[in-house]
Amino acid sequence: MAKHQGGCQCGNVRFEVEVGLDDLITCNCSRCGKLGSVLAFAAESDFTLLQGEDHLTDYRFNTSKISHLFCSACGIESFGRGEGPGGVRMAAINVRCLDDVDVFALDPVQVNGKAF
Repeated sequence: MAKHQGGCQCGNVRFEVEVGLDDLITCNCSRCGKLGSVLAFAAESDFTLLQGEDHLTDYRFNTSKISHLFCSACGIESFGRGEGPGGVRMAAINVRCLDDVDVFALDPVQVNGKAF
């Protein structure tokens, strides 16, 4: 795992996260399929929102268990919050929003979210 910084397009939302880039996913559910997100997952304790809480808008759909957070100014969803397996609080990081990562050099697993 490595420490990364990232955020939205306009810079209002900034965060720091310690996360590995080996277990990435893309998803074809009704939201992810339209966003084109590449997702990594980190324990909530490994995620720090540096700025922009006041710029975040929450969107929930389906079971409403995942808080899809996007910048109210530029509309970018750089991360979300929810529960992982076993009830562990997690952050879902949009790897495309990490400052130092070449997303085209990664090999995410495709998840059939439409089936859930």
